[in-house]
Amino acid sequence: MAVVEQRRHLGRDIALYTLARVALVAVVALVLVQFDIPLLVSLAVALVVGFPLGLLLFRGLNQRVTAGLAERGAGRDAERQRLRSELRGEAE
Repeated sequence: MAVVEQRRHLGRDIALYTLARVALVAVVALVLVQFDIPLLVSLAVALVVGFPLGLLLFRGLNQRVTAGLAERGAGRDAERQRLRSELRGEAE
């Protein structure tokens, strides 16, 4: 049950983090457009400025996503090792 709940939270955290970073880029682009900077240039600058800024502003959410992905990867590694030992015929 905990694994299913963790996956649900991981998916939610990834979606929130992605949405927050895209929203930050959109806000930066809109601010630049207000200063009569062309839209494509504003988007390019917003990408360059917004994504690193998102790493700083959304640090807590980033850490939750990273921890969830690491835990999921560790679970997959353990399952892979279990299957390999089972294929080699080793007793558990």
